Amino acid sequence: MPKVTIDNIEIDVPEGTTILQAARMIGERNKADRYVVPPAMCYYTDLKTSGGYCRTCIVKVTKGSDKDPRPIPKPVASCRTAVMDGMVVANTTDEDLIASRNAVVEFLLINHPLDCPICDQAGECHLQDLSYENGKESCRYQFERRTFDLIDIGDKIKLHMTRCILCYRCVKVADQLTDGRVHGVINRGDVAEISTYISNVVDNDFSGNMIDVCPVGALTDRTFRFASRVWFTKPMDAHRDCDKCSGKVVVWYKGEEILRVTGRKDQWGEVEEFICNTCRFEKKKTSDWVIEGPRKIDRHSVISQGHYDRKNQQKLLSSAAPDAPAIEPFDFNKR
Repeated sequence: MPKVTIDNIEIDVPEGTTILQAARMIGERNKADRYVVPPAMCYYTDLKTSGGYCRTCIVKVTKGSDKDPRPIPKPVASCRTAVMDGMVVANTTDEDLIASRNAVVEFLLINHPLDCPICDQAGECHLQDLSYENGKESCRYQFERRTFDLIDIGDKIKLHMTRCILCYRCVKVADQLTDGRVHGVINRGDVAEISTYISNVVDNDFSGNMIDVCPVGALTDRTFRFASRVWFTKPMDAHRDCDKCSGKVVVWYKGEEILRVTGRKDQWGEVEEFICNTCRFEKKKTSDWVIEGPRKIDRHSVISQGHYDRKNQQKLLSSAAPDAPAIEPFDFNKR
């Protein structure tokens, strides 16, 4: 089995394993080592041929292998690069790589609207987490931004193309999970966009999974639109007997009301089992479900923390305004 070293942590992995998969194995082996896992905005374990689009998972290979120890001169996409025996990889330990990843995030945010306060994805948005960790406090882009009109691509799904980062996840989940895909990427370059063919609507039993796999707020649930912030809701594991899917979901409560239903996601933010539209959109009563208990949110988001780290907030504020007063400690239990 090939042996790879990522940020000075060694692990033996099966042949054909990618660097990203090896890093996730390290994170699963020891939660304290999850920092070695590169971010991934387009790669999805259950979707074939996914990955290689967003470039946020880039790493630096400082040693190719025991047979050929020469380093790879440029950063590589960890989701597309296979591990070689003796390979040494730097993810968080190389300053040049961190600068490169910051540049990738800056490019992703060039046309992205600053509408987090009204976006339904806020609080569980991968791009929001990524920009908070690797983004800049200001934008250098001074030209007109690319914008698109909002589109209803079905009676339950809203497409906000201005937020899209073209990760292709929704295209691949529709292509691999349903019989007939009716949407895809049209045009090229800066004007490329997700769209349906000749104004068709996405109408199949598993189309709602496009909402779950979208890492940003480009595809949102119209039944949950502007209903509540996710950190004001209470996620609960639940299941039901369903003839279309496994019926294993997360129901999001606000008080006694179920505001939305989603698939269960693992520690990497990926859906464990895809669910049907009947479970997602039509079963919004507690009597429809067998409640198992509170859902544990593993990802380091505001859903689990209730807030962002104020030390980082002070760091960002100080870099933007050196004379800004220090942020006073805040007791979140007294809100």
